[in-house]
Amino acid sequence: MTQRTANHQLKKLIDESGLSYEGIARAVKAVALESGQRLGTNRSAVHHWIKGAEPSGPTPGYLAEALSRRLGRRITRQDLGLGSPAGDEDESIGLTLDLDPIATLTAIGEADVNRRRLLAASAFSLAATTLPLQAVQEAAARSRTVSGGGAAGHADVAAVRDMVKLFMDMDEKHGGQHGRSAFVQYLVTDIALMCRARFASEQARAEALSVASAGAHLAGWKAYDSGEQGLAQRYYMQSLALARASGVVGQDGFVMRTMSQQAMKLHRAEHCLALAETGWNHAKGRVNAQVEALFAITHAHALAKSGQRQRALTGIDHAHTALTAGMRASDEVPFWALAWGPPAATVHSRTAKVFDTLGDRGNSAHSYATAAASRGTTYARIIALDLVAEAEQHARDGSIEQACATWSKAIDTMAGVKSARTLKAVRSMRSDLRPYRSRGVRCAAELDERARTFLAHHR
Repeated sequence: MTQRTANHQLKKLIDESGLSYEGIARAVKAVALESGQRLGTNRSAVHHWIKGAEPSGPTPGYLAEALSRRLGRRITRQDLGLGSPAGDEDESIGLTLDLDPIATLTAIGEADVNRRRLLAASAFSLAATTLPLQAVQEAAARSRTVSGGGAAGHADVAAVRDMVKLFMDMDEKHGGQHGRSAFVQYLVTDIALMCRARFASEQARAEALSVASAGAHLAGWKAYDSGEQGLAQRYYMQSLALARASGVVGQDGFVMRTMSQQAMKLHRAEHCLALAETGWNHAKGRVNAQVEALFAITHAHALAKSGQRQRALTGIDHAHTALTAGMRASDEVPFWALAWGPPAATVHSRTAKVFDTLGDRGNSAHSYATAAASRGTTYARIIALDLVAEAEQHARDGSIEQACATWSKAIDTMAGVKSARTLKAVRSMRSDLRPYRSRGVRCAAELDERARTFLAHHR
């Protein structure tokens, strides 16, 4: 029988962390859960790792991220004494802003299309959230690499923009998992090739990189909608690099806004506010009023998450004032700012989240209802999620009949949507209904049966 060699590097880092083996196990499971992975890691597993056993699958990445967060510095597999991952995958791919974003985006996309397990299940990196806040070298020069072929002009860019917009619309109507592989393949072929072309003008180059940034943003959103948080973060990082390279006013700030929202969703409040503020500062006074409203409401949410109640309420007022002014002026919203549909609906939906964070269930439910009603019928996924969130507010207030009616509308809206988030919402609904069902509340029992059937048909 082969004698394992004890992993002294790992033992030293765990000792430095001050956590018990049980504490390490909990931290690893928490990181994995952010990407939808449920691990059975326990103190015995940590003990075996220290004795020389190697964690399987993506677990080394979760362990490295858990210790990185605890120790306040980036820890790699090599630091853990685990060496490099099997195959040619690089677990750090996409977590920088100082490399060629097109080459990096292509590598991420190819790994995504091939569903390489390590990248698909990668951890959300807290350390990487600080990079947009630091001074980094712009990748513009590297993104201008010239290849053979003709010069790309405005018409070529417009054709690609129309295709990205088509996939954006399909994403909201049918969910992030619908057409995902097809879009990522388009991203790493047609869009990447366009960015490597010669350009007829500097404006055409800027437009091309802006479209590529929007494409990377959409790929990140699709990964996010599938519960793959680490992969989504990597796409967002390259979207940010491309937005900066394009020089299009406000687009880099918009990506930072998205990154802030992702961190808020994962309950990582450490850098939410800084990202939201930095993004807004890149756009304030330089974009039209409706777009500014999108920045302002995310900033308000980050303020609420950081416990700044009054500033958050002021932020809500600022966002709605800007939104009203922009709608009156019939502002033209750039296509990259339409990632979640009409700005008005997005502002109302995010307003609801601010009120929820502040504990104001009544205003939260009202804002969610307004958001759902203001989207028409096109944006099925987000309408369903807004309705679910509204129902949750009613349930917490004890209005179970109203909650059940709203949840039922949400399930109606989910027909044809392929999204991990909608499935998670229905599972959560069943959990919320359990105490009412056990008390014999009829509407709860009927809705729970409907939810059970829905999940059975959407495995």
